Amino acid sequence: MTMRHLSDMVRDQDPLVLRQQSSVASACQHMRDRRVGAVLVTDAAGRLLGIFTGRDAVARVLAEGRSPSDTRLADVMTRDPATIPPQCTAIEALRAMQDGGFRHLPVVDGHRVVGVVSRGDFRGLEQARLDEETGLWERI
Repeated sequence: MTMRHLSDMVRDQDPLVLRQQSSVASACQHMRDRRVGAVLVTDAAGRLLGIFTGRDAVARVLAEGRSPSDTRLADVMTRDPATIPPQCTAIEALRAMQDGGFRHLPVVDGHRVVGVVSRGDFRGLEQARLDEETGLWERI
């Protein structure tokens, strides 16, 4: 199996990026329109500050009775999320997501956001290899 690198996966990607002052309602509308499950939250210089996902919208906004229009991303995003450089392979990204218990992983080159990968971006062979590795560790 050939190893896919994240740089190939995010080469032409235009990730959804918003500022932390943006409202949750606006973020959710952008996510719906772009058909994505996560917003990367950056500062004016483009440095990653956090990530906001559909799960966050449910758990940190709706379930808490907050107003999506009045709640800012800064108040409900996951700050300083785990990231991965574009030189890593797809299987390394899958391992990081499994180990961290999350479905979206920002791809960052230095301080520059270049994309985001989610579990659904990976091929069956990559998923199968991760399942095989997990099975081996569980037997040890």
